[in-house]
Amino acid sequence: MAQNRTPRSEGPSQRQLRVAELIRRTLSDVLARAGVHDPELNRMSITVGEVRLSPDLKIATAYVMPLGGQDVQVAIDALARNRGELRRIVGRAVALKFAPDLRFRPDETFDRLDETRRLFADEVVRRDIAAPEDGGDPAEGDRDGDA
Repeated sequence: MAQNRTPRSEGPSQRQLRVAELIRRTLSDVLARAGVHDPELNRMSITVGEVRLSPDLKIATAYVMPLGGQDVQVAIDALARNRGELRRIVGRAVALKFAPDLRFRPDETFDRLDETRRLFADEVVRRDIAAPEDGGDPAEGDRDGDA
């Protein structure tokens, strides 16, 4: 009897990851060299941290952050205004039958990283995760044979 395919809930496929990285690099290059015909967007320095693709490769969500983390909504609005032009550029760069629809969201990775650092700096958390000082496991007993 043939075995069923694994469910999609296991994470993105290799193809999704590969195409998403190509889109991320393309968007980063275009934004770095001011390749869009929008002076407001070209004045900003925007980092594209990650791109996630839908399983059918039709929707690409780019997680972006302007340099310094200031004016995030202004940057996202400017990217959304130029979505059509960016989509054409991505379509030419990535050899797909259809260029994915681009969506832009704030990249909150750095915020989560700061929160994680804050948690690890908390004295209660540090005490809970600290290794035992003697380094031994009391359940194992003496291994030197001196028992």
